[in-house]
Amino acid sequence: MSNCGRVLCAAVVSVTLMLGGCKSSSSPTEGARKFTVIFSQCNNAEPYRAAQNDLMTRLWAQYPDVQFSILDAQQDDKKQIDQITTAIRQKPDLLIVAPNQRAPLTRVMGEAMRADIPVICLERDIVEPHYTTYIRCDNYAIGKMAGQFIVEHLKKKYGAPKGNIVQLQGLLGVEAEINRNNGAADVLKVYPDIKYVHTAVADWIQSKAKDRMIEALNANPQIDIVYAHNDPMAIGAYLAAREKSREKEMIFIGVDGLGGEQGGIKKVVDGVLAATFVYPLCVDKAVEIGNSILRNKDFKPQKEYVMTSTAVTPENAAELLKKTAN
Repeated sequence: MSNCGRVLCAAVVSVTLMLGGCKSSSSPTEGARKFTVIFSQCNNAEPYRAAQNDLMTRLWAQYPDVQFSILDAQQDDKKQIDQITTAIRQKPDLLIVAPNQRAPLTRVMGEAMRADIPVICLERDIVEPHYTTYIRCDNYAIGKMAGQFIVEHLKKKYGAPKGNIVQLQGLLGVEAEINRNNGAADVLKVYPDIKYVHTAVADWIQSKAKDRMIEALNANPQIDIVYAHNDPMAIGAYLAAREKSREKEMIFIGVDGLGGEQGGIKKVVDGVLAATFVYPLCVDKAVEIGNSILRNKDFKPQKEYVMTSTAVTPENAAELLKKTAN
């Protein structure tokens, strides 16, 4: 009996990719092992998260013996903990988690490990290593690249490394926020004439960043650079400056470097952003490692996999945009 219409509803958003009873040439043979993979996503509303979801959905869809679903925590720690607790009861073959925040998610991910569920921690860490493997990008290196870009820009602008920076941070305490800040700060600390004149928290959200940038503009007559910890916040800052006809006084730097018409690479091509830094989705590696965990009992993943970043500037943005379209 076909079960093609059956959909797994595990949360506000749940995407089912493998329809077990559908008979086709690509379907697994009757009685073959079927795997359940659950992805706990911290916030579908962020463009970076939406891109993760889209790619992971497409990659797992290539495996007809995998039933894949996504849970959206909507940037709510309690909701994500509750969703993972429910997922543990379902005993999936693999749990992938993009934690909303470090400390709150540590305990429940430990509970999944104690239930003998393999856990992939995806590009945001937790306080204790309660995961089978952790796949991430080097946010400190990204911060250093941003800091170096800031120094070079100010040298060109003024003939010396001096100027005023507004920094827009993501969720405080998240590894990406900590190390994108620390990497840039470690570069800039040797240049006493480069100053942070305003730092604000915008939680990765464009609309919040726009509000915080309006406050920065009202308080600071001279701003040279806006360094935002992701592209949506950088774009929000640009929109705020444009409303006050001040966008040409400063440059805007972001992180994420997504492709597509609304992504950060296109914003560099368009001149909205002076630079962004590609923060890999880490999804292709998660599916690669996840498949090995599912299908090879002897496979022992590394405790950590580190992806690399690329700086996107006006010099290479058009070429990189073409590559993302392929």
